[in-house]
Amino acid sequence: MTPVGAHPTAGEPVASVHSWDVVTAADGPGTRFVTFFAGCHLRCLYCHNPDTWEGRNGQQVTLSALVAKMLSFRGFIQAAGGGVTVSGGEPLLQNRFVEAYLHRCKEEGMHTALDTAGFLGARATDELLDDTDLVLLDVKSSDPNTYRKLTGVALHPTIVFGDRLAARGNRARIRFVLVPGLTDDPANIEGVAEYAARWGSVDDGGIIEQVDILSYHRLGVAKYRELGLRYPLPDTVPPTAEQLAAAAEHFTRRGLWVTTA
Repeated sequence: MTPVGAHPTAGEPVASVHSWDVVTAADGPGTRFVTFFAGCHLRCLYCHNPDTWEGRNGQQVTLSALVAKMLSFRGFIQAAGGGVTVSGGEPLLQNRFVEAYLHRCKEEGMHTALDTAGFLGARATDELLDDTDLVLLDVKSSDPNTYRKLTGVALHPTIVFGDRLAARGNRARIRFVLVPGLTDDPANIEGVAEYAARWGSVDDGGIIEQVDILSYHRLGVAKYRELGLRYPLPDTVPPTAEQLAAAAEHFTRRGLWVTTA
């Protein structure tokens, strides 16, 4: 991830931005200009970016500077069938800036995506969602107790946000991280699949384009060490291909398109 390298200007909207990157296939369709906003209420046990938790750790970046940086990649991104993604951290912590940024991106003809855990979904105004072409919604667990153990916050706001997206017709992708010993219980996976089915596949008039089942990984271990933090899952190993395939079946039998990575 690369620093934005911009400086605030008086009178402009300003956000705390951790970094930006140009990414293919991980944060929405095509090649994406991804902005990682600083700050997050969740403390996911498998988080691989603990350096984004605190808003004060980001750079102060103006709206015009971020738009200018994005536009410097527009030709390349659009040729690759991509767009822009706001991620984090949790971008809805800075919802007013994100709303203004996505609006500017739409004015520039860019496809837009919002990557969120949904806990702060109530902060996403209708205007923000009107300028969002795709929501990448992290549904980390279907069991309230497991969700709170995993994240430190309640599940309910995420489900309310998903219901709101479905009522509005906002297209979405569900993201679910398969963590052995934590989220891999079949009943838990079945519950996530039931929520996805409730919101419906786009092929059947719903909003869910696909479900991305992501493998737990240990890529963040070094960051915890650098920050002087204890890594919460020292003995957890990534899931096997067989475990991923078994998880995918819960969704495919409901007619949902699934990817595993």
